[in-house]
Amino acid sequence: MTYIEPAPIKDKENPLESMMQRFDKAVELLGISDEMYYILKVPARQVTVGLPITMDNGSIKVFEGYRVIHSNILGPSKGGIRFDPAVNIDEVRALAAWMTWKCAVVDIPYGGAKGGIACNPREMSAGEMERLMRAYTVSMLDVFGPDRDIPAPDMGTGPREMAWLMDEYSKAKGMTVNAVVTGKPLVLGGSLGRTEATGRGVMVSALAGMDKLKINPYKSSAAVQGFGNVGSHAANLLHERGVMVKAISDISGAYYNENGIDIEGAIKFRDLNKGTLENFPGAERISHEELLTLDVDVLVPAAKEDVINNENAPYIQAKLIVEGANGPTSASADDIINDKGILVVPDILANAGGVTVSYFEWVQNRMGYKWNLDRINRRSDRIMKDAFDKVFLTSQQFKVPMRIAAYIVAIKKVADTYKFRGGY
Repeated sequence: MTYIEPAPIKDKENPLESMMQRFDKAVELLGISDEMYYILKVPARQVTVGLPITMDNGSIKVFEGYRVIHSNILGPSKGGIRFDPAVNIDEVRALAAWMTWKCAVVDIPYGGAKGGIACNPREMSAGEMERLMRAYTVSMLDVFGPDRDIPAPDMGTGPREMAWLMDEYSKAKGMTVNAVVTGKPLVLGGSLGRTEATGRGVMVSALAGMDKLKINPYKSSAAVQGFGNVGSHAANLLHERGVMVKAISDISGAYYNENGIDIEGAIKFRDLNKGTLENFPGAERISHEELLTLDVDVLVPAAKEDVINNENAPYIQAKLIVEGANGPTSASADDIINDKGILVVPDILANAGGVTVSYFEWVQNRMGYKWNLDRINRRSDRIMKDAFDKVFLTSQQFKVPMRIAAYIVAIKKVADTYKFRGGY
């Protein structure tokens, strides 16, 4: 399945407001000054462009594109490009800020950015998509760069679009510049381990959380909500490490087996069944709500946003929640989950495995040398485990949930770096 660099999706609550609620709590606990607050809050650069494109029928249609660089304090900014009809500047601002905190929490030397074009890729031909991506790239030649701003795939884009971006940028520079973008096809400098990177980071985070809770993986159970790229890889990797995955789900429904689901069999079934678990024979059908409230040790929400809310949070029985999706827990459910004593590994930490391996792709491109899969996995696992340990320790020091602790770690890193670099 196509890898997309994880980033929050527009949800029922305004994504910027949802992020800012947690951001504000962390800032207050850190005692950040008003001046630093606005330095961290206000995007460093916002670009809006009009892109006239010749459509297949000969007409010219103008698309609106965006690129927001939230921060470049830690290094060049990093973030995906999404093609979606609902893209707007407010959403892109929120996504860019999330990328800043996600990179900072796993100690990657990137700032946060995000881009998008308001279009419907499902109604466009490959030729129209290519012309649009190439026009967008030309309009961003003074923004993009391996030392300035490094895009990646997101909703509605993939390796194909990143290859077009790299080619158009390289033409303008008169040389091949692989490192300008990540998420490329392997033959163009893409990295091994990219597809499963986010799910693998979820697995590492889950095992780290289980260790803190003294849960033996070989005597534990899990439910994974969402069986796409992130959920299926997370489920399979947890299964390989002894965890009994009792329930999985996708858009067709949720599926439960008290004795554990054959995850490899479920993946094969899905891939041969037009990408869906519809009529999966290895489990009984249950509702999506039932999956979330099952009596399991670990719950992995890895599908859509806002699935854990103030209505179902009181009934969740899992001891550990590991957020493979972006924004799966609404801000209104935070206090309920915390009062129940459930340990939550938040999205900006748990699903940062994707941007970690994107960083590795950029490093390999800069070196002109490819690492093998074993080295990539070992290094990404170490980064994820170190980040978990730092966030967990911070949560104990400040006596706050891990979600707020993750923001504290990220905000402090960016703020301290700014102080050392200095402003004017």
